[in-house]
Amino acid sequence: MLKGFREFLLRGNVVDLAVAVVIGAAFNAVVEKVVSSLINPLISVVFKADSLDKALMVELPGGGALAFGALIGAIINFVIVAAVVYFVFVLPMNHMRERTAKNTPEEPAAPSEQELLAEIRDLLREQRAGK
Repeated sequence: MLKGFREFLLRGNVVDLAVAVVIGAAFNAVVEKVVSSLINPLISVVFKADSLDKALMVELPGGGALAFGALIGAIINFVIVAAVVYFVFVLPMNHMRERTAKNTPEEPAAPSEQELLAEIRDLLREQRAGK
């Protein structure tokens, strides 16, 4: 039971996922600083609000409010994260994979099941004929 658990933990996908979570958490701090130091000052100039969370508020008659600014802020955060992940991680990895794919020789195609079965059939015929 413990051996299976150890194999599960050391499987490549689990380790990659753990690294991604740690990098994602650290990256979240960078995104928050970009938003608080670049985007929020621009918003305060345009919308006369401290941040998007307080901009574009629509008061409801029964109390409460719709926070369109908070939704726009979340979308901006998502776009920033997606852009950085793509340009910093995905794009370089794709280029690296292409380079390594060019340098590795192509292996000949493995025979199909039909071809393997035909070989086995022929070998069995030869064995029977030899007796």
